[in-house]
Amino acid sequence: MKILGVMAAVAGLALPLQAAQAAEVKVLASTAVKTTLEALAPQFEKATGNKVDLTFAPASVLKEKIEQGTAFDVAILTTPIVDGLAGTGKIDAARTTIAHSGIGVAIKKGALRPDISTKDAFTQALLKANSVGFTAGGATGGYLKTLFEKLGIAEQLKPKLKLLQGGVGEAVTNGEIEIGMTQISEILPHAGAELAGPLPSDLQSWTSFSAGTSVASKEADAATAFIKALTGPDAQAVIKAKGMEPG
Repeated sequence: MKILGVMAAVAGLALPLQAAQAAEVKVLASTAVKTTLEALAPQFEKATGNKVDLTFAPASVLKEKIEQGTAFDVAILTTPIVDGLAGTGKIDAARTTIAHSGIGVAIKKGALRPDISTKDAFTQALLKANSVGFTAGGATGGYLKTLFEKLGIAEQLKPKLKLLQGGVGEAVTNGEIEIGMTQISEILPHAGAELAGPLPSDLQSWTSFSAGTSVASKEADAATAFIKALTGPDAQAVIKAKGMEPG
C-alpha cells in the first residue's frame, strides 16, 4: 500500500511538471504555407507535447506587425522579408528555407479549362477571359503587373482586371472572376476552384519561404525544434502534396 501511495504521489507530481515543460510556439506565417502548416503542426504537437499557435496573413502584412512589435516565436514568410527582418534584428540570423512555390492559374471547378501551356496560349487565355484577378499587394501581385507589361497586354486587361482583397480561390468559386492567379498552394484547398495549371515555365516566378525564430522568443528551443520538424522527410512529402516544393 505504501508503494502504491508513493507511485501515486510521483504521478501526481509528474503531471504539473510535464505541463510546465510544455511550450506554446506562436507562429506568424504567410497564407501560402497555410495548408502545409495546418497539416504539420498537429504532428509536431503530438510528438512533442508542445502547442503551436498559428496566425496567417500575407507576408507583407505580417512584416509590418513584426516591425510594430507583435510577439512571436517563429516567422515563416517570403525569404527576402525574413532576411530583411534578420538584418534589422527582429529575427535570428540563422534562417531555414522551408519551401518554394510557383504561381498557378485558377478557374471555377468544372469550367472549361483554358490552354495556358505556352506563353502565347497563356496570353490569349487572359485576353479571351471575361475577367481576370489576383490578390492586391504581395510578391505575386507585383510580379503579375510586371508580366502583363512585358507581354504587352496591360492596357487590354485593364477593363477586366480585378485586384482582390480576399483569396483567389473564393473569387473564382463565387464567379467574381473567370481566371485568377496566385500561389498554387493557395488554389488547391478550395473545393469550388480548380488548378488549370502553373504558369508556362518561361513565365513562371518562384517564391521562396523561409523560417526564423524571434530574437525575443521565450520558447527558443521549442521554436527551433518546430522549424527543424518542417524540414524532415515526412514534412517534405506534405509540402509536395500541398502544391509546393521543399526547400
